Order: sequence, then C-alpha cells, then structure tokens
Amino acid sequence: MFATFARTRQFQPTLIMSGKPPPGHFRLLYFASAASFTRRVSEDFPAPMAIKDLFKLLEERYPGIKKAVLSSSAVTVNLEYVDIDEENDPRDLKANLIKEQDEVAIIPPVSSG
Repeated sequence: MFATFARTRQFQPTLIMSGKPPPGHFRLLYFASAASFTRRVSEDFPAPMAIKDLFKLLEERYPGIKKAVLSSSAVTVNLEYVDIDEENDPRDLKANLIKEQDEVAIIPPVSSG
C-alpha cells in the first residue's frame, strides 16, 4: 500500500491512502508507536464493528497493545476525533460503530524535543 501526504487548503496535513478497503470492510491506520507495535501502517477489518470491539480484537491480535498504545491514543473515524469510552451505553451503537469504507486511525501521543 502506498501512502502520500498532501496539504489541504487550510495547510493541515492529510494522509491519502491509495485504494480503498475491500467491500464490507474498513481501513485502520496505525501511526507512531501503534505502527511500531503492530509493524504495520494499515490493516483492513470487516465492518460494521463497534470501536470497543476493535480494541478487543487488536488486543487479541497484538497482545499488550491496549496497555502500551491504545490506553493513551486518540482515535479518529473519517478524520473526526471520537470519544472512546468502554463504559458507553450499548444502545448508543451509532456513535461508536465503524461502518463499511470508514477510515479509522490510532494516533498515539507524540513528544518532541
């Protein structure tokens, strides 16, 4: 998969991935320590899926990622930050449901010196 960086009119960097996830899937992008931990920059998963279920799946696939990366990371869905609360009311599925063709990103904190 080939990724390039482009700038929007507001000069905010945007990641543009070539291609789209296969039908019935969404794409998960890994940044910084998430990419280092998984040794991937992206991965496709079946949709729909609740964000809390995605975190459980990632912990099964990459043991230790929840504590090492996910617990301090921001999450975006289609470039919009989402509030991750595992205590959410299960009836509030719409707010935390990842749909087909969505782009989800795991964005760990980054420090600079």
